[in-house]
Amino acid sequence: MSRTLLLSLLILVSGPVAADSDPDPTAALAAIGDLGRLNGQALACRQTASASQAKTLMIRHAPKTRRYGEVFEERTSEAFLAQGRDVAACPSAEVLRGRLDDLSLRLQSLLPVGQPAAR
Repeated sequence: MSRTLLLSLLILVSGPVAADSDPDPTAALAAIGDLGRLNGQALACRQTASASQAKTLMIRHAPKTRRYGEVFEERTSEAFLAQGRDVAACPSAEVLRGRLDDLSLRLQSLLPVGQPAAR
């Protein structure tokens, strides 16, 4: 078999595998939106440790693009305003921490640290 044919076959076979390793942008953006909602709720409820953890997860996992940043900020603002209307419904720090831990696992599977996402 010629080298050209062998190389062509190798490229064809590896193409779909490489495409499958890219994160799903819809699922990744949804996870970042959920992270923004938790951040907004934590800020409105004065849970600074949870808000700090949410921001750390955003910095660690989200691609540094305008789209991801806008989704995070919009969901943060929406949740902050919604929570501000009903302060009595603030979850405890433990509940927020548990939600952030669950979301951290979800983000790790969708946007592993150091892996760029589709724009």
